[in-house]
Amino acid sequence: MDMDYGIISCIPITVLMAGMLLTKRITEMMVIASLLGAILIHKGNFFSGYIEMIYGTLGNSSYHFVLFILMGFGGMIKLFQESGALLGFRHSLSKYIKGQRAPLIAAWFMAFVMFVDDYLCALAVSFSMREITDENRIPREHLAFQTNVMAACVCILVPFSSWVAFTTGLLGEQGASFMDYLKGIPFMFYPLLMALLSMLLTLGIVPKVGAMKKSYERVQQGGPLLPAEKGSSSIVNLEMDNEVKESSALNIILPLVVMIGVVLIYDNDLVHGIFACIAVQAVMYVGGKLMSLSQFVDAFYEGAKSMCSMAILVCFAFTLSTANETMGFFDFLIGGISRNMPPELIPALIFVAVGLAVFATAGYWIIQIIAIPVFVPLAVAVGLPIPVAIGAVMSGVAFGGNFCFYSDIIFMTSAGTGISNMRQVKVAAPYVLTVTALTLVGYVALGYMIM
Repeated sequence: MDMDYGIISCIPITVLMAGMLLTKRITEMMVIASLLGAILIHKGNFFSGYIEMIYGTLGNSSYHFVLFILMGFGGMIKLFQESGALLGFRHSLSKYIKGQRAPLIAAWFMAFVMFVDDYLCALAVSFSMREITDENRIPREHLAFQTNVMAACVCILVPFSSWVAFTTGLLGEQGASFMDYLKGIPFMFYPLLMALLSMLLTLGIVPKVGAMKKSYERVQQGGPLLPAEKGSSSIVNLEMDNEVKESSALNIILPLVVMIGVVLIYDNDLVHGIFACIAVQAVMYVGGKLMSLSQFVDAFYEGAKSMCSMAILVCFAFTLSTANETMGFFDFLIGGISRNMPPELIPALIFVAVGLAVFATAGYWIIQIIAIPVFVPLAVAVGLPIPVAIGAVMSGVAFGGNFCFYSDIIFMTSAGTGISNMRQVKVAAPYVLTVTALTLVGYVALGYMIM
């Protein structure tokens, strides 16, 4: 049974954040933080308690889903590489996409094509476009930034994604509907502004600042596209073999089209789509004599194996999230912020509370389970339109997902681009915080206009 630990519940996440900033070692600090959560919960019996918590994660259906996605995508991407399909796709696009703007513009629009799921968006866009951005001397940091922010924003703004399906299910329990979600999209200030900023940055209208500017300076001076980061390394290595022979771009386009179609048919279930994609790959690659059956299986296993480190890290992240939930951290954070708040500031309150909770925990679906039953009835009680409350909740989810250094999306982006999670956050910080400030001002102004 969950207990209210009050401010004590903040200790594991505080240790994680401080340790990450000092050591830049995500895996070790995740283990320490989750173990600390077990100590606080189980006290003298923490050793057995911690093992039980890990068992709980391994038996968690949400972790099963992530595991399927990681292993399936790892194998699928390796097959795209070994079949020459990725090389053919790259060369086909390279004929029309050149310079430092066109590849990122193409990646921006590709994010909307991959709208059905944030994992699909992050992995497909990064793996498909990174060779093209490399050819055009675009730092990997920029591709990682755009991929990360767009994965969350697109899945919130396009109302047919796995995220929206999950959210509307929660809204239905509070008497709200899919139409309320649609009406709330104009009030989703953060994802709207962040998607716009991402394009304006690519077009050069918004200037490059901070670590983003330094990354371009490094490349212009002849430095590497993928920086060597002191104290950290890429968790996933799926670089393409230089000896691979190019094949038709259709060998990547058709499996992806089938995957998206199957995902939509099966209620936005990405696992169904991945299995369908791999089946199509088998027919096309083995049947088309691009590789033998044994080479197909070997390539799949190699790709799946490359995701093992990521799967272990995500396991400890889930365990830490469980510890936070058990200690009542989410309720403490949301409840502490929402006390004695003027009605005019409630939209801003919802955005800040949800954003901080997701940032601190990486639990953007878990936080919705807690936040929607709190904030939708609160909105009704004070006369705030439900679509405004929905917009503020989803803005907070997008902000937290973009900026949390151990969120699923940032790990997927790291897998696809090779840029570490902490480097991504450092590059994104000036832009994310600017949009966050603008969003906050927007919700305060909106609150005083409508209340």
